[in-house]
Amino acid sequence: MAEPAEPRTHVRAVYVISVAAELAGVHPQTLRIYERKGLLEPARTSGGSRRYSEADIQHLRRIQSLTEEGLNLVGVKRVLELEARVAELEAELARVRLEAADAVAAAHRSYRRDIVPVRQAVTRYDDAAQVLRRLAGQQ
Repeated sequence: MAEPAEPRTHVRAVYVISVAAELAGVHPQTLRIYERKGLLEPARTSGGSRRYSEADIQHLRRIQSLTEEGLNLVGVKRVLELEARVAELEAELARVRLEAADAVAAAHRSYRRDIVPVRQAVTRYDDAAQVLRRLAGQQ
């Protein structure tokens, strides 16, 4: 089965600045400002022209939604950094949970190998002397 093409186009920078600005609903100059402020880092052609991917367009839309909520660009940058950090931590947590589940499963498998059959006898240990005499008589 072939890989879906969508993830590849998601990161491939194909849009020129005017198209990216139109898709994101902003002016091309806004994209240049975002880049100067460190909010966006478009790919560059060998000639130095900016190229934007679908992921960049989604990122621009997120910036727009945050500014519409009243954040300034410094606040937007901080929110985006925190969101990225949260995503990293969630991925790490998922990885650690899988490792812990694997370790628990391995421990449980090892316990099953250590089980040894025991003589099926029930003994009351009320009277230690009686138990000792019984054990002495079995030898």
